[in-house]
Amino acid sequence: MPLTVLSDAQIRALLENLKLDELLGFQRELKAALHEYSTETQSTVHQPERTSVFSSATGATTLFMPSASSVGNGVKVITLSTADRTETHERDDAPPVIHPTGAITLFSPLGELVGVLHASTLTAFRTALASLCLVGKRTTVRTLTVFGCGEQAYWHVRLALLLRGSTIRQVNFVNRRFSPSCAAILKRLYGVPAEAKTREGWSECAFGVLTPGYGEYNRLLEKQVLAADIIFCCTPATEPLFDGNWLTSHEARRKGRLVVAIGSYTPRMRELPQEIIKQAVRPHEAGHRHFHKHVIEGGVVVVDTLDGALKEAGELIDAELLPTQLVELGELVMLHNISQTETVEEETDVASETASTLTTTSGGDLSHELEKIDLSNSNKSALSSIFGSSSSRSSSPHRKSSFGLIHGRRRSSSQSSSSDQKGKKKDKEDALAKWLASGNVIYKSVGLGLMDLTVGMYLIKFAREKGVGGVVEGF
Repeated sequence: MPLTVLSDAQIRALLENLKLDELLGFQRELKAALHEYSTETQSTVHQPERTSVFSSATGATTLFMPSASSVGNGVKVITLSTADRTETHERDDAPPVIHPTGAITLFSPLGELVGVLHASTLTAFRTALASLCLVGKRTTVRTLTVFGCGEQAYWHVRLALLLRGSTIRQVNFVNRRFSPSCAAILKRLYGVPAEAKTREGWSECAFGVLTPGYGEYNRLLEKQVLAADIIFCCTPATEPLFDGNWLTSHEARRKGRLVVAIGSYTPRMRELPQEIIKQAVRPHEAGHRHFHKHVIEGGVVVVDTLDGALKEAGELIDAELLPTQLVELGELVMLHNISQTETVEEETDVASETASTLTTTSGGDLSHELEKIDLSNSNKSALSSIFGSSSSRSSSPHRKSSFGLIHGRRRSSSQSSSSDQKGKKKDKEDALAKWLASGNVIYKSVGLGLMDLTVGMYLIKFAREKGVGGVVEGF
């Protein structure tokens, strides 16, 4: 079997020039893997916990992330500076900042070495690719507010533009200082060929950078957070990046937003304020009437890996969230009710329009449908009352698949013969799809090796088709 070796420059060149259909090919592979991971539709996915090693000499952490699936086996070893080192790197006596760097080694299911891939660009790309699963479901994507100006920030914006560029009109970057990375990210985006911008529909999109150096920084920051349809948080922060009260007021909640937080990955890191997390999972009292019209909350926070989030996501740990208040991305990616290309071309009163839509579909209040989700059983995930429960896919007490019975898993005779029960599940699935499209959605990712394995294997195939990369025959 040939061995493929790809440098970071080669990977970047391949991914920078993706067409939409090629991007969707990568996304299909990742969606299938995440769905399999979350629902145990096959028994071939194994995702051990990652191991970390801290070096006091360099101030850096090295992460070891193994994984296995039907496509093969892999392990990523990546080293990066810790959050406090990144924040104090300007000191003369501080060791240099190590931006995420390392390699992904990939093997066939039989153990043959298939590829060695530089991990820097690929890590940022695969993280953004997962976030894109939710970006693609949003009804309105016109304004992005992005915390950070590094690789993760770049790839989240670049892929959003590739997928939804026909409606995106403004991208606001927020950084703690005007660093070289601020100039670099603007240069990269402005440097995208005009042909690509036109094809993807964002040639008129405006970009800006906001830093504390501006005299009205706090006012402008609040304005940009409130204006955002999607907020990307891409920093290894140890304190919340914005005031949670900005998004929990009655006025702010009239507009639905997708908030994606992918920069923090340890219990002591946190990007999101507690107020929006508690708002996202707060149950509504039965029969409670809202005197202020606002978009629905799902009652859950979306995560890439439930086990990892409970152990590594500082915001969720601080909020003391239960497994029943989390739902894995893999349980949601196969909801087909919302078209990936559905957009709102003209912005009228989006907030009022969204709130009205969410309370008139099917003659009922969709927020009530979500309120019917039973969160009382701590051995179930938050969606188990909609899609049915199944056996745990691992020994973890947190793990319960909740999607399988609707997508090809075995059903009891009573389940398969009850049209009424099917109808209720369909109504609730519709409610979830509408929430993902227009409601307030929080997605917290800490990363898992399965993403590297899946995207890495597909990248090798893609690179070979393009004739890129060093290939050693008969290795």
